[in-house]
Amino acid sequence: MSSAPYRTGRRAWRLLTLASLALMLSGCSLLPNQQAAAPEPSMLMRVDDAADKLLATSSEQLGNQAPIIATTFVNVDQLDQSSTLGRTLSEMFTSQLVQGGMNVIEVKMRDSLYIEQETGELILSRNVQRLSDNHDAKAVLLGTYAQGENTLFVNARLVRIADRHVLGASSFEVPLDNDIRALLPSTW
Repeated sequence: MSSAPYRTGRRAWRLLTLASLALMLSGCSLLPNQQAAAPEPSMLMRVDDAADKLLATSSEQLGNQAPIIATTFVNVDQLDQSSTLGRTLSEMFTSQLVQGGMNVIEVKMRDSLYIEQETGELILSRNVQRLSDNHDAKAVLLGTYAQGENTLFVNARLVRIADRHVLGASSFEVPLDNDIRALLPSTW
């Protein structure tokens, strides 16, 4: 019996096996990537993290029961102007500070801050002592924001009113998406 047909069959079997293996491996490359990129943290998640940092660095110096007043976050280039974004940032930070156990005074019900329609509660430096006296506030939450081409930058500080000492500070950035753009003045 000749071994030639046996070798030919064996060679064909090897080629068929290699072709099948190559086909299976190429099919695996078409499967979705198992390690998808983590989604970008939302603005609210970034604010919560930043507020937690403020709490961590300031609560020991200030104490949880010391009254705090939150002001509207302002445009870093125009400290007398804010926007829906600035008012929203103030609200978001206030919520997280309250959840963290801080004693935040609601100033929208008071006349202690300069409140301008379409702007919000802006703290004027000449009113800081009066603010402290009227509400026994020990600290104020201040913040600024700046718009880059594709990024929004946010800075927050908790400042002791008596000596203007910064008790805590936190900064973050978020991609400038359509939702954030809608909260900014249309002139930007």
